Amino acid sequence: MESIVRHAWTFVREYLRAPRTIGAVAPSSRGLAELIVDLAGVAQADVIVEYGPGTGAFTQRILEVKRPEAKLVAVEFHPTMAAQLRRRFPQVDVVEDSVANLGRILAERGLKQADSIVSGLPWAAFDSGLRDRLLEATITALRPGGRFATFAYVEGSILPGARRLRRKLRRLFTEVHRSPIVWGNLPPAFVYQCIR
Repeated sequence: MESIVRHAWTFVREYLRAPRTIGAVAPSSRGLAELIVDLAGVAQADVIVEYGPGTGAFTQRILEVKRPEAKLVAVEFHPTMAAQLRRRFPQVDVVEDSVANLGRILAERGLKQADSIVSGLPWAAFDSGLRDRLLEATITALRPGGRFATFAYVEGSILPGARRLRRKLRRLFTEVHRSPIVWGNLPPAFVYQCIR
């Protein structure tokens, strides 16, 4: 219980420091973590990348379902979050960098492309230039047939930024599916499953 409280407090503190880059006031729920990891095809992947793992809500689920020989690279921009993630999951390759550099990050590890990308990034909070750079890096780093899964909050899904994100996903990916709503998440959210 103490661990859960500590992770939640870290998340809230970092959100208050940088709300546009953290994007949420609380870590994602177990239900959302299970859904996004399933829709990203993590259990079948050889190379898995996690964007913006924060305090590790999705990371925990990825570790539960990934095959032992699969590689997991977690890209976290915020130093405090990256440090906490390294302490909590010493077996995870945590890279303190921008997703825009994903091609280089994978190449440095001798990896060509990812099979599965799980994103915890707050896409709606990004300006269009940054969003486009990150999505271009994503499509380049994802193998043909690979899966990219990201989530969005229900209450923000009607905003212009959310509509632009949907249009961009549909242009970049061969298939884009929207999951049912996870009402137990704070706030309620759904997942976009995108297949290259």
